[in-house]
Amino acid sequence: MATLPSQRIIRQSEELGELVRQLRNEQGLLQMDLAGLAGTGNRFIVDLERDKPTLQLQKVLDVLDLMGLEVIVKRKGANRHGE
Repeated sequence: MATLPSQRIIRQSEELGELVRQLRNEQGLLQMDLAGLAGTGNRFIVDLERDKPTLQLQKVLDVLDLMGLEVIVKRKGANRHGE
């Protein structure tokens, strides 16, 4: 079983769904297990993993937090100071 890198760039919702599915599987959780832990319906987890474009952002962030992930927003490439 492959482990996740400590950082991963996500540019499409499909990549995020794949990441959630991979991490859930690595943690030995079923979709309904994750839904119960996150306080969402099973359908929400299914939709998240299948790239449904209209999911509620706060619920997505809550699931990511529960799975030990965080979202960091930064500018692409070097910042304005060249760092």
